Amino acid sequence: MVLNRNPTNFFAEVEQVAMSPGHLVPGIEASADKMLQGRLFSYPDTHRHRLGGPNYKQIPINRPLCPFANYQRDGFHVVDGNGGGGPNYFPNSYPTAPQPQSHATTGLTYTMDPVQGYIDRHPQDITDEDFVQPGNLYRSFDATEQQALIDNIVGHLSMAEGFIQKRQVEHFYRADAEYGRRVEEGLKMKMMM
Repeated sequence: MVLNRNPTNFFAEVEQVAMSPGHLVPGIEASADKMLQGRLFSYPDTHRHRLGGPNYKQIPINRPLCPFANYQRDGFHVVDGNGGGGPNYFPNSYPTAPQPQSHATTGLTYTMDPVQGYIDRHPQDITDEDFVQPGNLYRSFDATEQQALIDNIVGHLSMAEGFIQKRQVEHFYRADAEYGRRVEEGLKMKMMM
């Protein structure tokens, strides 16, 4: 991606962009960070909903500049000619059809990690560990950035009902005591206005 101009068509070049942390260059892999792992799943899922189906990668702003060939076709909102009259399966009898690539790329594009455990449904209990990253982020801001964050949160949270404000302020306290105190004070000042 080269950012060398402003968009000429805001809808086509900004509103339809489908960025995802899963769009990785071969050789770079995702860490085990919980937020990243959730986003690897949720971003493409959101794009399928927001941009009208599984073919959002065919929209010109999301399409790779380098041509590629595969057997993925059909579905909602196809915008690339749908593969024409070529086959949509492999193996087939057409010598010009895309050939599969070797997937023996261990060590080049991903690392094999041993995994053990059970797949199950578990209640999502909120623990103190869930507030470590937000607290670290808040503390990493300088005073101006912290104030801008507090003002933004207070401005929006002040429109919520009282019980929602109280519950949310408790979350801010768990992330950082000063963070929670400043949001709580901001809400009280907003209510007196």
